[in-house]
Amino acid sequence: MASPIISLRLAFLVILLAAAHARNTLQKESSQDPDLVTALPGQPPVKFRHYAGYIGIGDRQAKALFYWFFEAEHRPSEKPLVLWLNGGPGCSSVAYGAAQELGPFLVRSNGPNITLNPFAWNKVANLLFLEAPVGVGFSYTNRSSDLRKLGDRVTAEDSYSFLLSWFRRFPRFKSHDFYIAGESYAGHYVPQLAERIYEGNKAAKQISFINLKGFMIGNAVLNDATDQMGMVEYAWSHAIISDELHAIILKECGSFQQDGDRPAGPGCSPALRAFLQAYSDIDIYSIYTPVCLSSFDRSSRRKSRLVAAPLLFSQQDLWPGMSRVAAGYDPCTEDYVETYFNREDVQRALHANVTQLSYPYSSCSEVIEKWNDSPATVLPVLRRLLNAGLRIWVYSGDTDGRVPVTSTRYSINEMHLKAKQDERKGKKKEWGGWRAWYHKEQVAGWVVEYEEGLSLVTVRGAGHQVPVFAAARSLALFSHFLHGRTLPADRFAGA
Repeated sequence: MASPIISLRLAFLVILLAAAHARNTLQKESSQDPDLVTALPGQPPVKFRHYAGYIGIGDRQAKALFYWFFEAEHRPSEKPLVLWLNGGPGCSSVAYGAAQELGPFLVRSNGPNITLNPFAWNKVANLLFLEAPVGVGFSYTNRSSDLRKLGDRVTAEDSYSFLLSWFRRFPRFKSHDFYIAGESYAGHYVPQLAERIYEGNKAAKQISFINLKGFMIGNAVLNDATDQMGMVEYAWSHAIISDELHAIILKECGSFQQDGDRPAGPGCSPALRAFLQAYSDIDIYSIYTPVCLSSFDRSSRRKSRLVAAPLLFSQQDLWPGMSRVAAGYDPCTEDYVETYFNREDVQRALHANVTQLSYPYSSCSEVIEKWNDSPATVLPVLRRLLNAGLRIWVYSGDTDGRVPVTSTRYSINEMHLKAKQDERKGKKKEWGGWRAWYHKEQVAGWVVEYEEGLSLVTVRGAGHQVPVFAAARSLALFSHFLHGRTLPADRFAGA
């Protein structure tokens, strides 16, 4: 039997070895992960790690894309990795997705503290937010000419290059199941990036292979003609425009008819101006919530943001009239976010703005002035990726007037998919596969699943930024998507 002195010495030695291991681990993490965020102002205490910083890409790494990454709240080594993208084009995934919608830290006031999100998506996944392309948020380029070359193609290519480099910096996530999610104009970004990854994987060596499994997009820009038609139908069906204006738009603006190539008549332009004016005093992105009065005048003069295709109605002169008014339970959240990320102590903590940009941080870019390419439809991309076996969910908050549920339904219908039917005994007949889904015994929205692998989901009472308005339901939706589980079809099935 060992003496008490020897036992104490052994115990002390074990403690020393454990301390040394912990010290070495921390030093290793510090050297490998210089982007670890350790002192974010106002942050509540958490047990998960998060990182922020730049990844250089392109020729001589003249471009630098900013990211913010949150490990999953529990067992991150076992959870999938999800990249979140906001749209615009030109809007920040950090300012919207991370700080207002689904990240663990929400900016909810101009006060000193940020709020812990009880429905953060990092409860079920590792979350990566990317500001792309250059000129968005903290992302920048050393060549001003790059800002004049932006478009869908450049954004997809730069985001792909970012991912390859990011995985080299964080190799421990290389083998994780990888998904992409986003909203609005990310209806272009997400499938285009997914297609770039899919094509890259065909010729990729193991070191550059990305384990892409699928993607999910919300209130997504998909197909110009049907998106536009659905936008007008939504405004009319929700009593925002009159019968007369609705009839004039359908008659004079050829893009809203089946023969969409018919040129617009002389009455189209004034009718569309009246259409935009109908939304001038409400938030088109959430038609039933108040606007932020303190910033309403300033917002109404801003260039359009968080928007769909920049060629809306093919009337370039009308586009700036569709202004972005901050949305959410507190309609002034966007102002709080911009104030927070313009703080020098916040930027230092996030390893951001290291080059001292000549312009302030903004939720949507004020330096991107030209968008060079935006295909009229991404539906063929969706079709190709469905055929490749990727899981694709499209969801829609049904109080959004900008990319409304009518637009999404018209667009998905263009794909001529075959709806699944629930043949279980005792189940009521679902016309076209359309049924309610439930969360906490309440109807959370409606869903139709297609045999080809796509699911279309609505979220009842949610606006453009679904996680802002339906936080618990959006987390349930996200979790079911990741696990490939059918949304609850019974009131008492839970979520």
